[in-house]
Amino acid sequence: MPPRLLSAAMAAALTVGLCAPAAQAAPVRPSSAAPAVDAGWPYSVLPGFDPLRASSRPTTLVSAPRKLNVTYTVNGRTRTLQDYLNRTAQGFAVLDGDRIVMEWYGWGFTRHSLFQSWSMAKSFTADAVGIALREGRIRDLDDTVGAYVPELRNSAYGDVSLRNLLRMSSGIAWNEVPDNIPLHLSASLGVQSTLQMAAAARRGWEPGTRFSYNSLNSAVLALVLQRATGMPFHRYIQQKIWEPAGMAADAYVGNDSNGNGMGYCCFYATVRDYARFGKLMLDHGVVAGRQVVPRDWVAAATAPTGVSPSYGLHWWIDPGEGFYASGAFDQKIYVSTRHKVVIVRTTGLNIDDEETLPAMRAIAAEVARTR
Repeated sequence: MPPRLLSAAMAAALTVGLCAPAAQAAPVRPSSAAPAVDAGWPYSVLPGFDPLRASSRPTTLVSAPRKLNVTYTVNGRTRTLQDYLNRTAQGFAVLDGDRIVMEWYGWGFTRHSLFQSWSMAKSFTADAVGIALREGRIRDLDDTVGAYVPELRNSAYGDVSLRNLLRMSSGIAWNEVPDNIPLHLSASLGVQSTLQMAAAARRGWEPGTRFSYNSLNSAVLALVLQRATGMPFHRYIQQKIWEPAGMAADAYVGNDSNGNGMGYCCFYATVRDYARFGKLMLDHGVVAGRQVVPRDWVAAATAPTGVSPSYGLHWWIDPGEGFYASGAFDQKIYVSTRHKVVIVRTTGLNIDDEETLPAMRAIAAEVARTR
């Protein structure tokens, strides 16, 4: 089955973890895990996927494993790191500086496997907006959607500011769990473009007055980026993030078959490259001495913006501990600013995520303790 159809079918079934294991791998996974797509699929020539090419200057991550004795408590029960991985993870890595102090793969996956980001993609989209703002391609976050996408000028999105898109306060009537399914099915199958879906959106409340998580907001941000920069979403990500951040492997980004990057979803990348993205953010946007994401953007994106204490500009906040990118069913790029640690976890079907943040905090603390 082509990747686009497989992705849509899984979305309809509310499964997760569409990954591309290395061609030589023979995954053995529990029946609850989503099927895998072999890395040999020619994503770049099939509808639904745009390529991101490995950087010409990949940043080096050094394998330096050490024993981490991690326990944490959730609902009065003491858990261990290994139990957490066995129950919930497909891929996992912990960075201390440029050292990979722990790396783990289950169900037959390897460090070459490509894992579905789901909504972790939103954080890539946000950082691309920050770069476009620095370049002057986007003039101001208080500009409206209609100023960049004329087709939406008379829609409910027309007078919504980019700032309110980024902080999930667009005022669009939306209930993420049920409403995201037809969005993803329509975009993934090429039935309806994200532009068409945005044009049909309806106002539900006054923008800027409250937090309401909405994947369509991120799709609209991707449309804004394309119009502001004059290039496809994936190409801007390639030039401004993937290449200068030193990503070491090819990856792929979902599109809606109408020339629009999804923005809200569907990067397929290795655990190590997700970790490189987290390290970029931990290092205030700097990679190998290059300012890739503006330092002031990193600070603004990872701080509360007035509508939610736990959400910035398409980045989630763990108050007093750090921030993180989060995807459906609990994918995570966790950045511990407290302990200067980056943790990545990709997962199969795992709807109950209440223990993830306690686990991440305990792992980061243990890395700091064992330095």
